[in-house]
Formats: sequence, structure tokens, C-alpha cells
Amino acid sequence: MVNDSIALNPNPVTQHLGKPPEEFTKKDLIKFIEDNNIKAVNFRHLGGDGRLKTLNFVISSKPQLDRVLSAGERVDGSSLFSYIDSASSDLYIVPRYKTAFVNPFSTTPTLELLCSYYTKDGTPLPSSPENILKKANQSLLKSTGLTFQAMGELEYYVIANKQNQYPATTQKGYQESAPFCKWETLRYEAMQAIAKAGGRIKYGHSEVGHIFNEEHEMEQNEIEFLPVPVEDAADQLVIAKWILRMMGHKHGVVVTFAPKILVGHAGSGLHVHTKLMNNGKNALINGGGLSETARKAIAGYLRLAPSLTALGNTVP
Repeated sequence: MVNDSIALNPNPVTQHLGKPPEEFTKKDLIKFIEDNNIKAVNFRHLGGDGRLKTLNFVISSKPQLDRVLSAGERVDGSSLFSYIDSASSDLYIVPRYKTAFVNPFSTTPTLELLCSYYTKDGTPLPSSPENILKKANQSLLKSTGLTFQAMGELEYYVIANKQNQYPATTQKGYQESAPFCKWETLRYEAMQAIAKAGGRIKYGHSEVGHIFNEEHEMEQNEIEFLPVPVEDAADQLVIAKWILRMMGHKHGVVVTFAPKILVGHAGSGLHVHTKLMNNGKNALINGGGLSETARKAIAGYLRLAPSLTALGNTVP
């Protein structure tokens, strides 16, 4: 019997293969592509500017598909990261099979895969954000035996032409419903697409912020995720931001994650909650209060606050 968590999983790749993404293999993906008449594969990789980059492949044969999924492809690192010298800029992007999902926007059936960066020697690129997070996570697990989980709260504004019907109230938009919430449909469509792409969503709602001027109105929304392993949490935030921007493009509006678009009005934060697990149990709680592990974790965050904010609180 198929596990309920797989049967109810909205990702069609997971449903079709009948296994969790962590167990996906190259053979599995080739089978999914053949069974579902997938015509193209996109490699997605995160550039130094924080935006997803894309390398497109039209599937022409099984050997070609096998080679691409096995070896990845060469890219110009100096065009992706400002600190890489153009004289020695060869990098390789190699797909992570567990990230596979079907493109929700393409009219051509297309499989999407997030990729990792490797040097020409075949070693992970030390400076890539994905590899830095991976190494830090492995170091924590090795030294403490604890599994690090995270979940993000993704706040954003939708900037659109002003609509005079059912006007919202400034700074009173929290969990407002349509028709006063004008972009509930966009949020709901995005949540469905994110879930099908592997995102573990807790809920979504409109947020406090609502800004007007003579021509435009700016409506704040939020999508909150569930705790997952920290590397997966980072992946789903990257995919979610791409999907939300694509949804904005589809609806003819602008979606922005800028932390502040107007002084005196609610800004958009990227709040990240963290959790430490020990053998499947929350290691931060003890007897209804904070555990010693939790107190040490809080002290660590406070000690590292300068570097964390320097890297995490930059303006996009």
C-alpha cells in the first residue's frame, strides 16, 4: 500500500514514482520523463544575485538525457559570481534529483531540477551559498548529533493598478478576504504551484500592509512554510520566490520582496524559524520549558548576530 504521505503529496513526480523525493534516482527521473511524455528539462541554479538562472535542454534521445542527468553541464562562473575570475571561470552544474518538479507555467511538458555547483576538478564550489549551508549543516550534525530544521515566512507586496471597488483599509489588511483582498487568487494559485513543486506549506494569508497612491495599490501577503531539513527549507524558498514572480508576470502585476517600499507602512520580512531535532523529537523543549540545548542555541544566535545580520539582512 502506498504511504498516505506519498498518496496525498501534491508533487506529481512523487505520486507517479511512489517514493519520497529523497529516494529519487536518475533511473526514476528517466522513467517519469518517458511515462509522462516530458519534452524538455530545465536546470535551475542560484546566481550570486540571488535569482534563479536557467539552462534549457530539449530531450532528443535517451542517451542524451542520461548524459545530462549524470554529468550536468558546464557554465561560465564569472558571469554568475562577481568574485570568480574570467580567466579560470569554468564551473559545472549538476542536478539534485530530489528537487525534481514539473514546470507549472510552460506549455511544453518540462521537468525542473535545482543544481549544485562544482569546480572543473569535480569538487563542490566552496563559495556557493548552497555548499556553504550544506557544510555548516553537516558540521552541526557531526559535532552535536542534532538535525537542524528551518521554516520561512515569505512576505511580499503585489503592486497593481488601483481598483476603486471594495477598497481595503490602510494597515488593516491582516487575513482580509476577497473582494477586499484583491490578490487572494494569485496567492492561492502560487501556493498550489509551490506545493506541486515540493514546497511544504503551512498556510497563506493577506498581511497588514496596504498602500495606495493615485494610480496604484500595494497589497501585502504572506506564505508560511512548515519545518523541514534546513537545506530543503532554502530550496523551497528559492522556488517559491520564482513562482510568485512568475505568477505576478502572468497576472500583469509586480511581486516584490523588498523589505521596505514606503516609510510608515508595514515592511516585508523574511522570517526564518529554526528547530533542533534529536531522534525525531524536538530538542528545544524540556518539561514544558526551554531545554539546555535551546538556551545554548539562543546564546549562539546572539553571539553571532553581527555576522548573521550582515549576510541575512541585506537589501535585495
